[in-house]
Amino acid sequence: MSPIGPNLESILTKLFSELVHGAPDRYAFMLNRGDAGMLASLDALTADDASRSVNGGATIAAHAEHVRYGLSLMNRWIREGGNPFANARWDDAWKTASVDAGRWEEIRTGLRDESANWLNALGTRRATSDLELTGMISSIAHLAYHLGAIRQIDRGARGPREG
Repeated sequence: MSPIGPNLESILTKLFSELVHGAPDRYAFMLNRGDAGMLASLDALTADDASRSVNGGATIAAHAEHVRYGLSLMNRWIREGGNPFANARWDDAWKTASVDAGRWEEIRTGLRDESANWLNALGTRRATSDLELTGMISSIAHLAYHLGAIRQIDRGARGPREG
């Protein structure tokens, strides 16, 4: 066993990748084995599916756009430094309600691109402060939360049951 830290990049990428691209059959940590992950789950939904909400809550499209936006800020932070969160416009994503097929494709493509960039960033060794490392780790938990919320809204986005 090694002390915490030596392979942190590998651990972060493994967890994030599992949520985004699905769980491998051998070692699944976040999802059930065989789960296709967030991107494939969203690809299985139509624009009408993505425009639904439950009990007046946010739509799947809004959740997906919110995650895309959050990852875009993380990627901007990695590229430029500074604090891109200071002037973040979180409310804009939550205004996403009804989407047509073109807008739904745009959201999914944007999420796919931002996820790929963030996965690459997580796998790159760098010096970080405790606050920065906490933000990086929380990005994984944040994505997991929204994947769960999306799966509560539409059964078509759910992964396989365990066992």
